[in-house]
Amino acid sequence: MNRLVLPAILAVAFVARADQAEPGQLDASPTLFTVMAAINAAGYDADVKSPDNHPLRDWMRAELAKRKIASLPALKEFFQNHRRRTETEELSQYISFALTASGPPSFTINRRDVEIPPDVTVLTELPSLLEAFYQEAGIEELWHRVQPAIDQYIARYHTPVVDAVFSVNAYLRQQTSGFKGRHFQIFIELQAAPNQIQTRSYANEYFVVITPSPEPRAFDVRHAYLHYLLDPLATRSQEIITRKKPLLDQAHRARALPEAYKEDFLLLVTECMIKAVEARLDHKPEAVQQALLQGYILTPYFAEQLPFFEKQEQNMLLYYPDLVGAIDNYKENLRLDKITFNTESPTRAHTETHEVDPPVLTGASRTLDDAEKLYVKRDLEKAKSLFLKSLQQTDLKPQQAAAYYGLGRIALLQKDPEGAEKLLLKAKDLEPDPFVKGWTLVYLGKLSLAAGDRPAAVKYFNDVLKLEGVTDKARDEASKSLQGLKQ
Repeated sequence: MNRLVLPAILAVAFVARADQAEPGQLDASPTLFTVMAAINAAGYDADVKSPDNHPLRDWMRAELAKRKIASLPALKEFFQNHRRRTETEELSQYISFALTASGPPSFTINRRDVEIPPDVTVLTELPSLLEAFYQEAGIEELWHRVQPAIDQYIARYHTPVVDAVFSVNAYLRQQTSGFKGRHFQIFIELQAAPNQIQTRSYANEYFVVITPSPEPRAFDVRHAYLHYLLDPLATRSQEIITRKKPLLDQAHRARALPEAYKEDFLLLVTECMIKAVEARLDHKPEAVQQALLQGYILTPYFAEQLPFFEKQEQNMLLYYPDLVGAIDNYKENLRLDKITFNTESPTRAHTETHEVDPPVLTGASRTLDDAEKLYVKRDLEKAKSLFLKSLQQTDLKPQQAAAYYGLGRIALLQKDPEGAEKLLLKAKDLEPDPFVKGWTLVYLGKLSLAAGDRPAAVKYFNDVLKLEGVTDKARDEASKSLQGLKQ
């Protein structure tokens, strides 16, 4: 197919924007930004004097104080009427609301009643108050003004998030980030009290909300991502795990174990496995005994079994039922009967950081990982060499697709749209995972649009919208492009 030459500025601008959005689904939320602006103006003062706050919080509070906001008295009354026992619980309900509501300007709850989180059901008056506040306070204008500060903070998390996802995927042998149709999203919120990380799981969506801290919360991000991947495996194997539930009696002896784990055996099993995986990833075998003494009763079992998982070829999705099925209630009771559990939980500073050594990748996985890191640094020739090398190391079509996807993006940056199209078409035809396929189709749609082939562009963008497991960023880019074609 003949192509018009794609202008260099268009190619570079599009590639940069798309690549910044891809890794880890790391972003800020305009809905959460609006909610936090509203409650800060209404009286949310948690840790407002802490040196760990981001300057944006004080700037927004001062800026809003200058503006005439007719809805503010009603917002202050609403905030006072919904105070919670602790500042963490207070923030939590508003985060739950922001993750459940639609975006501005309406902020409506579009879920069925049975899907609305319990802490959101009492906030039914908030959408109308936020709708008025959003317009009167000029939040849309403020959101655009603070983007440089938000982008700068998000950049601090880029490498930790990529490393966390790669290390976990490599260890569990994940070809894609979880089950099809599920989504892992990290939001940065700079107006909230510092040193907080909150997670939510709603249907097929898993959210992590991070507030300012002196150092990136890499350990917590990885922990949340492990939950995102392993929670569904426990649910799928619920019948097997239920046969091990008599062991829960042992957990009830552990005074330091949070009550949530004593009430939900599946959650306890997953947490025990995560702690064992973290001990392996961090090369800290002593962490297994520490977890056991806190009441995470199956951590030693998983720690003993994970080396066997590492030596075989199945991924954790296939291996998991046998792993939990082999738990021997009698043997574990004998082990646990000898344990004197701790009586107090360890004190953990909010700003604690962990140095994480990811597992050693091998073969094509290692080469693709190295190539991607070089691509992010824009060391294009070295990245190109490694992407080509990976093609010689593997016969697996998804890995080959990832290599051609990388080469296609490099061709775009090197102002070779025709070469980029050929490489991306190869990637598309090689059974790429949903992440790679979604962005490959977006790039092909953009190339078709630049070449004046509107029907092809429309088909590519529509294919993105139909694809299961595609990232929200790729879907949004395709949707915006389709809307642009209609104008």
